[in-house]
Amino acid sequence: MTAAQADLHSPRTELPEAPRIERPSPADGAALWRLAKESGTLDVNSSYSYLLWCRDFAATSAVARGADGEPVGFVTGYVRPDRPHTLLVWQVAVDAGHRGRGLAARLLDALTARVAAERGLTAVETTITPGNTASERLFASYAARHGATVEREVLFGAEQFPDGPHDPEVLHRIGPLSF
Repeated sequence: MTAAQADLHSPRTELPEAPRIERPSPADGAALWRLAKESGTLDVNSSYSYLLWCRDFAATSAVARGADGEPVGFVTGYVRPDRPHTLLVWQVAVDAGHRGRGLAARLLDALTARVAAERGLTAVETTITPGNTASERLFASYAARHGATVEREVLFGAEQFPDGPHDPEVLHRIGPLSF
């Protein structure tokens, strides 16, 4: 019997409570920094920047809280000043113990629904480093759920980064969206 078959014959245990999704506060900044650092894939910003993000961009960001109230995932974003109906998603991270359960998709859906209701939203943009298949899948499935298309273009080429060799950042524009 495989482990999967054994699971079918074992008494079911209750699944943990689904994380609550809400706006972050500055008190969450340190936890978001740790989640980004532990992700192993994100460019980690200074801890100070996560504190500021949770204060200044809370309206365009979301945090998922576990049963104990601690952050287990987040998505940060901002509305582009020159495109007031476009949300640029900056970072998405989920704690290793909560991955594989659709939490990143739930965070992204909850955030965009909130921003759409409060400000109007017709497009979502994000940049993804080539080879980050998890992010590519997340945003492709988001577009499919919302009946939108995905356009891709290099936003910043490798040669534009002053701190040495860097992969290009590919802009993914998802839209048009309707909520």
